[in-house]
Amino acid sequence: MRRFFVDKTVLVTGHTGFKGSWLCHWLKRLGARVVGYSLPPPGMPNLFTLGHVAAGMTSVDGNVQDLPALRAVFEKHHPDVVFHLAAQALVRRSYREPVDTFSTNVMGTVNVLEACRLCESTRAVVIVTSDKCYENREWLWGYREDEPMGGHDPYSASKGCAELVVAAYRRSYPSKESSPGKGKAPAIASARAGNVIGGGDFAEDRLVPDIIRGIAAGEKIVIRNPYSIRPWQHVLDPLSGYLLLATRLWDEPEAHAEAWNFGPRDELSLPTGELGRRLCSLLGRGILEIADDRPLAAFHEAASLKLDCSKALARLGWRARLRIEDALELTARFYRSYLEAPESLQNLLHQQIDDYESRSG
Repeated sequence: MRRFFVDKTVLVTGHTGFKGSWLCHWLKRLGARVVGYSLPPPGMPNLFTLGHVAAGMTSVDGNVQDLPALRAVFEKHHPDVVFHLAAQALVRRSYREPVDTFSTNVMGTVNVLEACRLCESTRAVVIVTSDKCYENREWLWGYREDEPMGGHDPYSASKGCAELVVAAYRRSYPSKESSPGKGKAPAIASARAGNVIGGGDFAEDRLVPDIIRGIAAGEKIVIRNPYSIRPWQHVLDPLSGYLLLATRLWDEPEAHAEAWNFGPRDELSLPTGELGRRLCSLLGRGILEIADDRPLAAFHEAASLKLDCSKALARLGWRARLRIEDALELTARFYRSYLEAPESLQNLLHQQIDDYESRSG
């Protein structure tokens, strides 16, 4: 994988976000010419700024809902590979802002795919959606890639819709490999991952950022839905899957232009309350408090959601490398540096990627 990205132009939408920042940093280390297209970071603190991610890449401010602006970036930079991460990614915000959620997550995906289709240089596209794209029946076992799409809340439904859009584009337009020429689509795959943790996430209404904000402010940390089970994974695990998938799309497009799950090992599925307790213990600070969620009863959140990742293991040779202890230790180490020595965060990004790459699968 390291040689594959050398001197390739890679466009990342949503590059100013948590996962996008980590991905861009990793791609730069792999030798890619990285172009980012995204709204500016929402404010401080954010990983894109703290980690100096913009250094050594091209960063373009823009909205994926703006197709002409998006196409202009494609026409200027001629990307070989595209990772689409731009999204409205917060469940509770989707209740407050359903129109923007659907516009960004559905029509934004349409616009990215259309820009890719009309760009002759683009050969491999990874559309990142979510494990919440599935029709969740609260099963104890993991969902496979061929399970029905669904979604109880606007966010989940928008991700299910995005998956249908991806499938429609894939079926409607032949790939460049089989039919060269303008107007032919690249090889397109979708990637579905679970709840991601790791250093640099500062989003609202997420467990780890809420813990860090509470510690920084010296306040109690409120834990909602403490018994809800989530498939936690460190951010570098699914990103490694996205990178690997892009290489396979390039080399064997017909065999890999499908949907893929990139979830954690079984032992990484923990109740939110237990994960919060373990992280506070590693940080050596933080007072947890269980919330009374009755006023928020109208906001549905799944009690259990897991992914079956046997397809990725069998056909890509991919599996999550990190145990829950490793994921939590890397996360705690990053936030300790943020709280005590924020000037060291760029170096810490390097170190944690080096540490991850050195681990055997």
